[in-house]
Amino acid sequence: MDAKLNIGAVIVAAGSGRRMGGAIPKQFMIAGGEPLLVRTINTFAEALPAADIVVVLSADQIDFWKNLSARFDVARHRIVTGGSERFHSVKAGIAALGDDTRFIAVHDGVRALVTKKLIIRTLQAAIESGAAIPAVAPVDSFRMMDDGDSSHPVDRSRLRMIQTPQIFDAQLLRRAYGIEYDQTLTDDASVVERSGAVVTLCEGERNNIKITTADDLTLAEAIIAAREQ
Repeated sequence: MDAKLNIGAVIVAAGSGRRMGGAIPKQFMIAGGEPLLVRTINTFAEALPAADIVVVLSADQIDFWKNLSARFDVARHRIVTGGSERFHSVKAGIAALGDDTRFIAVHDGVRALVTKKLIIRTLQAAIESGAAIPAVAPVDSFRMMDDGDSSHPVDRSRLRMIQTPQIFDAQLLRRAYGIEYDQTLTDDASVVERSGAVVTLCEGERNNIKITTADDLTLAEAIIAAREQ
């Protein structure tokens, strides 16, 4: 990948991890001998060696992370303070990147199983289209809830599960994040689409899970162990 592209990566890791139920936020939990956030940062650094990596943490997590990360071999990155919602944290990460940044990748810090291939594939799609997000087709059946207890089936062939990294032309993403926060904006693609831009889907990976619960962490340990065999 051309280093002259001036790529920035915003890794969002400011969540409290309440659904995990552990003593520390999930992004700091250990899987395969390393904190999830260390794995995430290092994979981005390997995929995009020239990228400016910005990690977004809540203010009360920064000292803890500095102490934790000092115990591991973690790639160079900068830390910025996030906001009350993911929207505000991403906006803070974008603002920390230089004006010469041409493409910005936004990634969930707890998607620690992301691969270099997926990062590069999504970037290539973004270079071609200006806005690209990875997606996978669901394998389960889905139903839409109606009023009361009734429901009806949904055609799963028309559904996609969206992942990160979501990668955009930097100017496009900066303009998009100029809007006011709206709770219906659940990811960066929805923010960009609200600005009137079109988002392209590229092939995601089923193992690129968002590690949110204790069961997810167990699955992540198994995936890491299988990769290292």
